[in-house]
Amino acid sequence: MIDEDGYRPNVGIIVCNKHNQVLWAQRAQHDSWQFPQGGIKCDETPEQAVYRELMEEVGLLPEHVEVLGMTSDWLRYRLPKRYLRHGNKPLCIGQKQRWFLLRFIGKEEDVKLDQFEKPEFDNWRWVDYWTPAQEIVFFKRRVYEKALHELAPILFPEYKKRVESQRKR
Repeated sequence: MIDEDGYRPNVGIIVCNKHNQVLWAQRAQHDSWQFPQGGIKCDETPEQAVYRELMEEVGLLPEHVEVLGMTSDWLRYRLPKRYLRHGNKPLCIGQKQRWFLLRFIGKEEDVKLDQFEKPEFDNWRWVDYWTPAQEIVFFKRRVYEKALHELAPILFPEYKKRVESQRKR
């Protein structure tokens, strides 16, 4: 499903633990790391897509997480020209994403990367909340930064106070 502007609707999923570290996953057979994410099907809401993608990509079920928040609007990124599939109609030029912040309330063994024949990820780890914005592939960096900054006040009350005091200046 591609919208009229050429963007594929998608969800981005930030799973944090009790120490406010985030789940960072390595793409199968690649050296790149990212948050779980995936497309929203025609017949599902963004929240339904979160739970489906979470189960498909990292094996987590709704009872393993609680939703803490989501971005207020769609965040968009364009794909570099080399990744465009000009043979596909309509042409997808990028993704528009709704980002969700989830608290992990399961056990570490609940994370299962091998639930399907072709796993999306083959490794994962907990990292500092801000690490993904520095490590993600260049064309997704601004979206990661925006999502992390918008959702940070939910986990870090002092961050919210600092941002508010900067706005008053």
